[in-house]
Amino acid sequence: KTYILNQYVRGQQPRNNLPTIGIEFATKTVTLQDGGKIQVQIWDTAGQERYRAITTNHFRGAGGALLVYDITKEKTFENLTRWMEQLKTAANKDVVMY
Repeated sequence: KTYILNQYVRGQQPRNNLPTIGIEFATKTVTLQDGGKIQVQIWDTAGQERYRAITTNHFRGAGGALLVYDITKEKTFENLTRWMEQLKTAANKDVVMY
C-alpha cells in the first residue's frame, strides 16, 4: 500500500519497506478528461489488527476505497473479506470499492 501511495503521489519508491504505523496521508491534484481538476486525498492505513479501530474511523466520508493485499502473504488475501465488511459498516453507503 505504501509503495502504491508513494509511486502515485510522489513518483518515487519508498525508502524502506517498514509497515505503516497508524495512517499516512497524501494528496494529489488530478486532471479529469474534461479538463476539470479534483484533489484526491489518499490514506495509507495500517493493515495490522491492532490498528483496526484507528483505521476504521477514517472510512467515514470516503468516496472510494482500494483494498490492497500483499501477494507474498496469504493471510492478507484472506483478510480481504473482513476488510470489505468493515468498510461497508463504517463508510458511507455509496462508497466505491476496488
